[in-house]
Amino acid sequence: MVGTRGVPAAYGGFETAVEEVGKRLVERGHRVRVYTRGSESREKSYLGMEVVHLPAVAQKQLETLSHTGLSTLHALAHRRPDAAFVFNAANSPFLPMLRARGIPTALHMDGLEWRRSKWGARGKAYYRGAELFGVRTADALIADAPGIAAYYAHQFRVPTELLRYGAPIINDVPTDGIEGLGLRPNGYHLVVARFEPENHVLEIVEGYQRSSARMPLVVVGSAPYSAGYTESIRNAAGDDPRIIFLGGVFDQDLLDALYAHAYTYVHGHSVGGTNPSLLRAMGARTAVIGYDVQFNREVLDDQAWFFVDSTDLVTHFSTLENEPEAVDRLAAGNQRRAEVAFRWDDVADGYEDLAQRLAAGESMHKLGRRAKRTAEEWDFS
Repeated sequence: MVGTRGVPAAYGGFETAVEEVGKRLVERGHRVRVYTRGSESREKSYLGMEVVHLPAVAQKQLETLSHTGLSTLHALAHRRPDAAFVFNAANSPFLPMLRARGIPTALHMDGLEWRRSKWGARGKAYYRGAELFGVRTADALIADAPGIAAYYAHQFRVPTELLRYGAPIINDVPTDGIEGLGLRPNGYHLVVARFEPENHVLEIVEGYQRSSARMPLVVVGSAPYSAGYTESIRNAAGDDPRIIFLGGVFDQDLLDALYAHAYTYVHGHSVGGTNPSLLRAMGARTAVIGYDVQFNREVLDDQAWFFVDSTDLVTHFSTLENEPEAVDRLAAGNQRRAEVAFRWDDVADGYEDLAQRLAAGESMHKLGRRAKRTAEEWDFS
């Protein structure tokens, strides 16, 4: 498994997937090697997985690519694996090297990274080019949501493997952590997101600030590359004492408690596929106010309140505190969907099946190698 921060998982969806899938594959008798960067632990084994620690250039545009390049060289020089899972379309330039060594590759395309505001014109152009190169060179493409799969079918006329994320089912969480922050169980609204425009944190804060909500809004997250956007969020909050900024929270037990005891979770992400933060809220039995985009509607099975701008949020924040029965009903439905539709065991089944098919010689390379991007516009709504 190549192209992520690796294990132990302490960051995002890719890393959680690597850990959850990897440990299950080990339990089923497979050997799993995970390339890791930046981990405080230097152990060479974790949950049965072989862990290879390699450095990376600590610079936004080069961190992932530099680490994946070193990981690829390591894979070429050591025992050849039966298959490689490469995460992030940006890493597609390394696929030909792996394939030349006889290592079949599946490329996890993630969301639509080239639409993220943190990338400038060159970064966006690189991601679009890497996306096409990945389509042309991979043996398989992994999509984490039906909308992502539909995008690749429409834009490139190629198939993808639909392999989603699992949802942690979070029950019976102690309240000590949130009470230490001055919060009451079922008594606050929660946002967990990087401060980036496509996550709509600004609109959420603006809508809340203009609402008559009594419960506080707890905002978890930061913006490592966007000081200007962070300032606009702070300015929108003003001196409203109801808005609490916690910054980044990396204590996973505290994060679980924040999700599990929130009255609502407000999800503003718009360019990803199946979002792990949303799944975490669903698994924690928390009702959701979600940004109105097809990815979120599909994951939630439309069982949420949706918004497109801050005005919608003014209404939601002002009314939902007076509708506890409706909030509890949707919260229970979210957890039931998480338990049925987003199981890590099922996800591991998909990865295991794909690895075995790749090892047996199955490949979409002949179909994808001449792919071109269609000129037709894709509807992102």
